[in-house]
Amino acid sequence: SRDTRRRAARGGRGAVGMGRVVLLWGCFLLGWGSAAAATLPAGGYVLDDTGGLGRPFDGIGALSGGGATSRLLVNYEEPYRSQILDYLFKPNFGAALHILKVEIGGDGQSTDGTEPSHMHYENDENYFRGYEWWLMKEAKKRNPKIKLIGLPWTFPGWIGRGENWPYDYPDVTAYYIVSWILGAKQYHDLDIDYVGIWNERAFSSKYIKLLRYTLDKHGLQQVRIIASDRLWEPISFVLLIDSELHGVVDVIGAHYPGTKTVPNALLTRKKLWSSEDYSTFNDEVGAGCWARILNQNYVNGNMTSTIAWNLVASYYEELPFGRCGLMTAQEPWSGHYKVEAPIWITAHTTQFTQPGWSYLQVDGHLEGGGSFVALTDGVGNLTIIIETMTHNHSQCIRPSLPYYSVKPQRVTFYLKGSFYMVETLQVWHSRLGFESGNSTLFQKLHPVKVWKGSFSLDLNVDEVYTLTTLKTGQKCGCPEPPPPQPFPSNYKDDFNIRNPPFSEAPNFADQTGVFEYFINASDPGDHVFTLRQVVVQRPITWVSDADQTISVIGNFQWVNFTVTCDIYIEKPRDGGVFIAGRVDNGGIYVRRTKGVFFWVFADGTYRVTADLAGKEILMKGLSGVRDNTWHTLTLNIQGTSASGQLNGYPLWENVSISKPSNGWAAIGTRSFEFAQFDNFHVE
Repeated sequence: SRDTRRRAARGGRGAVGMGRVVLLWGCFLLGWGSAAAATLPAGGYVLDDTGGLGRPFDGIGALSGGGATSRLLVNYEEPYRSQILDYLFKPNFGAALHILKVEIGGDGQSTDGTEPSHMHYENDENYFRGYEWWLMKEAKKRNPKIKLIGLPWTFPGWIGRGENWPYDYPDVTAYYIVSWILGAKQYHDLDIDYVGIWNERAFSSKYIKLLRYTLDKHGLQQVRIIASDRLWEPISFVLLIDSELHGVVDVIGAHYPGTKTVPNALLTRKKLWSSEDYSTFNDEVGAGCWARILNQNYVNGNMTSTIAWNLVASYYEELPFGRCGLMTAQEPWSGHYKVEAPIWITAHTTQFTQPGWSYLQVDGHLEGGGSFVALTDGVGNLTIIIETMTHNHSQCIRPSLPYYSVKPQRVTFYLKGSFYMVETLQVWHSRLGFESGNSTLFQKLHPVKVWKGSFSLDLNVDEVYTLTTLKTGQKCGCPEPPPPQPFPSNYKDDFNIRNPPFSEAPNFADQTGVFEYFINASDPGDHVFTLRQVVVQRPITWVSDADQTISVIGNFQWVNFTVTCDIYIEKPRDGGVFIAGRVDNGGIYVRRTKGVFFWVFADGTYRVTADLAGKEILMKGLSGVRDNTWHTLTLNIQGTSASGQLNGYPLWENVSISKPSNGWAAIGTRSFEFAQFDNFHVE
């Protein structure tokens, strides 16, 4: 029967043969269960460990990066920053995540910004750039057992030797990635548990084998390899025909699998993970999506880990995929953050399981729609998680969800084997209130009494229940954070900080290139401490980075404002920099960015353009600006008119602008070139 096949598929490592072997083995292993199922009343489900357990559970996690998704988190003031981190990582508090996956920054655009590489150039190593090191340490501080994963989206240009491809010199790429893992340990005492290949892009079997060899050569045998962070195929097929590759890949990671796997993936007998999933706006529907896939990735697809993109929405909301995090923290200037419903949906699983537990062998489809999973620690503890998410209230951003129906139902669970002696189960409940607007999130109810090995439960739609022998769950709450406030309407940064806690200035969100604090040893004057654009070669890209570098800041709703900044062109002849306003785009769409851009060039000319690409010229002329000299640029935008000043004197005025009607402020450069910025001011 279909049920028997489903049960056989749950049979862990042994259940990956094909055809009759699996069916016969499944019937033998689950013969008692099938017979019992035949006599069960409607809505009855048997939980039994006598015939062995299902696949080991590997944990629930979330992703920081891919890209720059935690950008605004770092400059929250205390106590708010620690409260946010507690909600994400602290055991028995909030999401209590088991896994933190981070981007290995590569200087390229990776969705909502760029993340800096530990090696901008071939002879350069710095393990204190960006914020992922800090985030991993904060996670470990709260949960020493949390698993850490690194995955690159982009690579510095030198790795490709001029080609937009990381596999032509696989020894160089392997050395680069292993350096990051060694740096994590040497400088931050962080043990990386898993490493990936290249996010959602092609894999190279030769490179993966060389990566394993390089890891082992450096004493990193404990670091496991995930491949290929894309689709189930072709990696599953290649693993079946290449025994050497099969020996070095530990986990098959698929993205947005829609809760389904493929036969070849099962045949490999590897751990199967949804290594990136969710990516959905974090309202009640997002919570419904997350609840459904957390269960059904295992029930339908044998996946033993699910990782959400992204961990926390700490980037400007108008960038792509705004608020697609488990919680929202996008206002460091006010301290406001929001613990969204997906945090508490996560808690239903994470607070009552641990990596190393095992799933029970049971078909987790409920007869009235919805699903359940049951897990055990193997020494008597049992956790059951039930979800009854309706179709329209649980659609993820991708893939599309075929229609199905869910109705209220009564379920009865029969506990057998070592669970027969369980007398009571703790109950935690969430109900997503779409019609009423009132959701109940992660509420502790009265324990359920188990009578002669069975108990019943009435389920409504759009609910999550956790029933568990563990008594450790908690819904912890911090005091309410401050109310939301817009970005300050008068904002200054002189970058005068000798030992900055992070390499990037607060609130600047790099969209192409990397802008870092810089100590200008050659300038004894007012410009010792500056912000410098440091990427001088186009990276190996993941999406279409712009040909210019740009960092945005401020309030996307700004209409009339003045931007002033001191600028220093370092590149002779064809170097150039800009300041801008009403900047309307970023992230994966950075190449199509419009706005009002005021450029000056090392050849003594200036331009005003309506786009980052510099093609829509509104005004041009001579400025007298030269490289290796400080100048002050001022851009004023009022209504449909803009004007510009150089060193306090008008350079151009009354330039007519039609659209965009609002947007961020920005700074940047003409190409991938060194340039410096100081005394930034927007009003």
